[in-house]
Amino acid sequence: MEKDPLSAEDVEFARIKLETLKKELEKEITGQNEVIRNVIVCLICQGHVLLEGMPGLAKTLLARSLARALDLDFKRIQFTPDLLPADLVGTVVFNPKTAEFETRKGPVFTGVLLADEINRAPAKVQSALLESMEEKTITIGDKTYKLDKPFLVIATQNPIDQDGTYPLPEAQMDRFFMKVNVHYPAL
Repeated sequence: MEKDPLSAEDVEFARIKLETLKKELEKEITGQNEVIRNVIVCLICQGHVLLEGMPGLAKTLLARSLARALDLDFKRIQFTPDLLPADLVGTVVFNPKTAEFETRKGPVFTGVLLADEINRAPAKVQSALLESMEEKTITIGDKTYKLDKPFLVIATQNPIDQDGTYPLPEAQMDRFFMKVNVHYPAL
């Protein structure tokens, strides 16, 4: 079945909505217009984005503001060396009151997921995101769950040369549509 081509009105409507989104984000985040544009491109293309830059450059604010502007659920995971894969995706737990196992979904079940300082966690935790980023599904126990649309991972990392960071594996890097270097804004 063939989809109807977009009309000129549809294209203009989308352009206006995207321009409005861009301007709304630029009100909250000054001096990072190129970063904002690239994140919006990733959203349109249904790809994920890796933001690399020093602390304090509004990477977290951008993710939170984008979710708010689009009225999407937002979750933030602070990646640390002691984080476990189940902390991201969820787990199956036994409920003694019902004598049954229950699924507890993790923070990955959201519209916009901020994977903050992703390169501070070991590779096994970083790779827990692979299924969600590529397949838009999560498997917990023996059950697979579809993630909501849109599902956007905005991961942040500090430069690799900082203490306590781990390089992202190639398979993880391949899941990002774009890597954006975030610099100090020009005055």
